Formats: sequence, structure tokens, C-alpha cells
Amino acid sequence: MSKNKLNLGIAGLGRGFSVMLPALTLNPMVNVLAATDLRKAALDQFEIDFKGTAYTSLQSMCSDDRLDAIYIATPHQFHIDHVTLAAKMGKHVLVEKPMALSVDECTLMINAAKNAGVYLVVGHSHSFDAPIKKTQQIIEAGTLGKLKMITALNYTDFLYRPRRPEELVTTMGGGVIFSQGSHQVDIVRLLAGGKGESVYAAIGNWDKNRPADGAYSALIKFANGVFVNMSYNGYGRFDTDEFTGWIGESGSLKDPKNYGKARVALKNINDQKSEIFLKNSSAYGGESGVSLPSSEYMHNRHHEHFGSFIVSCTAGDIKPLPDRIELYGNHRKTQFLKPPAFPRAEVIEELHAAVFKDVEPLHNGEWGRATLEMCLAIVESAESGKEIKLRHQVSTVVEEN
Repeated sequence: MSKNKLNLGIAGLGRGFSVMLPALTLNPMVNVLAATDLRKAALDQFEIDFKGTAYTSLQSMCSDDRLDAIYIATPHQFHIDHVTLAAKMGKHVLVEKPMALSVDECTLMINAAKNAGVYLVVGHSHSFDAPIKKTQQIIEAGTLGKLKMITALNYTDFLYRPRRPEELVTTMGGGVIFSQGSHQVDIVRLLAGGKGESVYAAIGNWDKNRPADGAYSALIKFANGVFVNMSYNGYGRFDTDEFTGWIGESGSLKDPKNYGKARVALKNINDQKSEIFLKNSSAYGGESGVSLPSSEYMHNRHHEHFGSFIVSCTAGDIKPLPDRIELYGNHRKTQFLKPPAFPRAEVIEELHAAVFKDVEPLHNGEWGRATLEMCLAIVESAESGKEIKLRHQVSTVVEEN
């Protein structure tokens, strides 16, 4: 088997794996060889789809000498144990966002990777997306002057997708702040240079049947003077994909006639057991779960995105979109982007470069910890009514080994 390819094992065949499935199967830089999950149906489907090895535990999978790295896509609360185990057994790690549920857990994960001499990459987050990376390059080039302000807005139906009980408890990593805020925070940190200084925020929680925090707004100040207005609403009414010509988060066109579809699916669900069943049935290996992408998957597909961003510089504004970058200076200009060759290629490339070329990843453990710290600060600020100072922030500039 060619060592130009990253040999990967998957821990958790749930939602995170499902949305990464096209990236893992279409990208020629990766071989998926093994997986572990608690659901037998998912493991059975994995053996059919990948002709790979299904393991009953993470420890047994990490003993597989063929594997270069482990993709940890288990629920948030298990990341600390699973990342530290994989690292101690000598595997490089790609862990889903949020990295963990506390700053202390992040630090333990960082230390475990360093002590084992392996790389830790935190993703996928939408700061990997090509339109965001292109916007970062425009900022750094000074094309429209110096960066001063970022406005970020995203409205989705996140809260009405089928959930496990803990996914509706904020203190257990549920609600929108950790799962969705990790994307939005990661993007604004990347564009603003990384080093946040303080957060002042408010949280919305206004559906007693879905008790997790479903919305937030935050004002974030950065050490370089940049400030960010950032809002997210997951209550499933207005949809910011209207601003992108109905190109959805995954880069494919969506039908606006499906308004309220997530709410309708939950209408007849009256208990936790039924909701878990609905979630599992739509997950990988379930009756209506995702399947391997066809050869036509990338046809008419644009880059992924995470809502609306307006980036304000001293001489103009920048608006990243799934297929182009709009520049608003003295004259409006459009920079079209080539369609992606593979979905989420950037995260695979970053992990591959770390494993085979010893290139320190930008989205490393310290970066993931800084993003989580900012998410936690949103919660703390909303509860206390105070501006929260940040202590674990890092720059976008990484040191090469």
C-alpha cells in the first residue's frame, strides 16, 4: 500500500463521519482501512463499503500497525479519553470540533500528543474552506487596506435535527455554541489573526421543548484592534443560505421549498427514545443513512461555507461566497473561485503534510484550545453579564519544525 497515502482509522461512524464521508472516499490522499463504533449496523455497513476492518474498541484499532492516524469523530464528551489513548498508542490524531469540553481537557490532549511525538489536528471546521482561506490571503496582502472589523451571521435549523439527550444540554457540549460556534469562532479567529482578547456575549434559549441554547450574539475584541460582531440562530426559520443563492453549507444547491423540513420531521416525536431512533436511522448504517458518494457527487458542487461574512478593511469590504469573493473598494470586483476537486481537501492536506512532511499544522491542539476558550467565554459572558478576558489565544503564524 503506497505511503503517499494516509492510512486512516475511524473512531465513531456518526454525524461527523457522515459529513466527512465524501472527503474520505473521494480524496486520493487517504485510505480508510479500519473503524470502530458502538453500532453493529454501522460497522457492518463499513465492512461492505470500505472492505476494511471493523474493531469493537478504539484500543484494538490503535494496535493496527497499518494505521498512520485516527480520526476521532465520537461525541464531544469522549474526545479527551479517545485522543489521549490514540496518541499514547503512537497514532497521529484528527479530532472533530469542538476539541473538548474544557480548556484543561484540551491541555491534557496537547500534552499527550507532544509526549508521544505525534501530531494533533482539530477539524473539520469551516476555517479550512477555500473562500475563507482566499479572504485571509487578501487581508494579508493589504489589497483593501488594514483589517478593522468582521460581521458574521448564520441562521440554520440546527436545533431541530434529531438529537441525543446530551446534545440538548449546553454544559455537556450540546446546543449551538460548541458544535456551531466552533466553526464561526474558528473562521473569525483565522481572519483576524487568531489572538482574541475579550468576549462579551448574550445567549438565546426560547424553546422549552429543545432546552439547549439555540442562539447567541458576541462582540469579540482582538489584540491587534480588530473587532467582530458574530451571531448564530439555530431555530430553523430564516435561513442565511438565501444570501448565497441557496447554496447550502455542504456546497450543493438546496430547495427553498423545503422550508421547515427539520421541524416537520420532529413533529410526531414525543420521547427521547423515538428521537434517538430517528437519529440513528438517518446516520451511517441506518435505514435512511448516508451512502458512499457516486461519481457525480462533485458535479455542480461549490465550496462549503458557514453563513454570511462581511470583512471590513480601511479601504473596502470583502464578502466570501461559496463560488467567489466579492471585493468592495472604489470599484466592485469579483474573484471567481475554481470549484473544489474534492470535498474538504484542505483538512486532509493539513493532516497529510503533518504526518509525512513534518509540517506543523495551523489547526493544532493549541489552535483548537483557543477556539474552545472563546466558545466557553460566550457562555460565561452570557451567564455573568460581563466581558470575559481570554488567556489561551494563539496567532495564525505557526512555527515550523
